[in-house]
Amino acid sequence: MAEPLLAVESLVKRFGGLVATDHLSLAVEPAELHAVIGPNGAGKTTLIAEIIGELGVDEGRIRFDGHDITHRPTPVRSALGLARSFQVTSLFPDMSALDNVALAVQAHSGHSFRFWRDARADASLRDPAHDVLAQVGLGPRADVLAGNLAHGEQRQLEIAMALATKPKLLLLDEPMAGMGTEESAQLVTLLKSLKRRFTILLIEHDMDAVFQLADRITVLVYGRAIATGTPDAIRANADVRQAYLGEEEE
Repeated sequence: MAEPLLAVESLVKRFGGLVATDHLSLAVEPAELHAVIGPNGAGKTTLIAEIIGELGVDEGRIRFDGHDITHRPTPVRSALGLARSFQVTSLFPDMSALDNVALAVQAHSGHSFRFWRDARADASLRDPAHDVLAQVGLGPRADVLAGNLAHGEQRQLEIAMALATKPKLLLLDEPMAGMGTEESAQLVTLLKSLKRRFTILLIEHDMDAVFQLADRITVLVYGRAIATGTPDAIRANADVRQAYLGEEEE
């Protein structure tokens, strides 16, 4: 059987007496959309930070695309093909949508930001940026300042910036946070269009979106994975219903 693209093995992260990640294991297969759900404080964002390298781990191992990245710095992990979008939108608000994505293209290509002023006219940066904006449905909004985009459009732009780095694995940390119903539906449509083309690890509170999108779901409670399976299996799991969905057994 092929090796998972991402394998998290018995991961432990402590903050003093708090165990935020408690011997957590999960595997993300190539081309799958794997969702991680759980109540507030379950350790979801801590897990993403450990995978991307923003937090060191106390125990366990992380393997990505055949590499042990447990103690590798974030830039190395990014170069291997990990890309992340954040819970809180992180953009350059005074630059256009196109310039934001072109910056991501430039960073991925290894060019120095000192030359950004001249690079704005560089077709090798702008053409890929236009292509990525079109992929996420922002082609007509390329020249709008990021700060003037609607909230949902800003999340689309952030995903475009991640895609511009040509990731092998896209880590999405609550991309629908703060969205209304219409914006969430638009983002679900976008993510459906990215399925199979990209491997995606999705952290999300919107259960309707998760069950529409996910191939498999891992449920976290107090830093532990209590279940992993298809959406139908997770819906039917008694432990999940009791611990997370708040349903009591009859």
